Parts: sequence; structure tokens; C-alpha cells
Amino acid sequence: MTVAFSDAFLHAAEYHAAWGVQQLEMIDQAFPAGPWTADLEQCRYESGGRSLRVGLLGSYDLAEQTWLWGWANPGLRGSEVAAASARIPEFGRRHGIVELQQEDVALARFDDPRRAAEALAFLGMAVLGAPGYIGQEAGPETRVYFVPQDPQLQPARLDPVAMPRHLLTGAQLFARSPRLVVNGWFALHGVPVQEAADRITAPLPSGGAAVVSFDSVGRISGINAGPVSA
Repeated sequence: MTVAFSDAFLHAAEYHAAWGVQQLEMIDQAFPAGPWTADLEQCRYESGGRSLRVGLLGSYDLAEQTWLWGWANPGLRGSEVAAASARIPEFGRRHGIVELQQEDVALARFDDPRRAAEALAFLGMAVLGAPGYIGQEAGPETRVYFVPQDPQLQPARLDPVAMPRHLLTGAQLFARSPRLVVNGWFALHGVPVQEAADRITAPLPSGGAAVVSFDSVGRISGINAGPVSA
């Protein structure tokens, strides 16, 4: 991921990385790619015969290479569909993340503006605690992002079997601090941890414990989940 984002943005994004990967995996399974429609007045998204209540997270203008947050959309300001993202700038103010406070974010300076737009959607989703986000082409030069606001789709819970995949994928997403990724994963799932220089240990809701080991340069070197050792 490009380093053009602020350190505060990248810190928050990495803290949420593995949790966010898990949520995106879930929503991709629930709403696979295919034809879609959206009714913004009704806050309704439909695809594959399924309907979901959503809010507008943001949009990306491919020609201008700019991101516009849903809460700042001039044509939808004050509407119910835009209100879904209204908590994002407050989070940005509390944590000093300028990209979340700006109405729009210029991305032309990034090595990959399209990927930078996905990073903004990713952190916006995480800030809202939403079970993923849906990005769709809304025209030749516009990509729109929706965030679920529907009780039928709740955030994915900690899954010990899938945990190694989520942690390793999350650690690669921004590739700055695997330890922060692991700490964020457990914290966002409400699981306390014990830290040592070379490992993080956490009790699993199903019993036993997870042990995430790190090598001498801080990379994840092992992930084990099983009974607590005597």
C-alpha cells in the first residue's frame, strides 16, 4: 500500500486490517459479483435476488481521481442514505486522521489511486463497525461504495479455523506492523491478550488459546490455536 496516507490513517487501518478482511470475505460470499440495483431514497441495494438495507459510504471519481465521502455528497447531504457515514469525520477528529475529516480526498498523487480509494472505503467500513462494504461501478467514470445497515447481516465473529488466514492476509494489507494487526484483531473481537516479546497469546471463546508468534524482525512466524498447555 502506498505511503501517501498519513501515519494516523495507516495506524488505524492496520489496527482494523484483519478484522476488515474477515468482514469483506463474509459480504463477498453473501453478495457475489453480479447485476445490481440501488434505490438511494429507500436505502436499498439488490443483487442476486437478495435485498439489503445500506448507506452510502463514499464514491470515487476515476477521471478526477478523487474520493468523496457519503456524508459530504452535495446531492445527498442530510439524507438518510448519507447519514450512515456521518460518524466517520468524528472518528477522524478524535484520532487525528485528516483523510476522514475532509469532505473529499485527492488521490492523483498515489501510485495506485484506485487502490487508495479502496483503502478509504476499507477504513470507513471499519470505523462504522460494518460487516463489509460493497463497491460497484455506477458509470464509466464513477465507482460507488455502500455499507450494510441491515440487521440481517451482522459482523462476522471470531472463527478460530479461519483466524490464520485473516491474520496473515491482514498483515500483508498495509505491511507495517503485524503485531498491531494481531492486537487489533483480538481487541475488535473483544478478546484480551497477553503480550511477550516474541508472541501474543489470547483465550479463544470456544476454549483453549491462540498463540501468534513473531520472528526477530516482527513478522508473523506462526499461528497456533488449541488447548492451553499445562
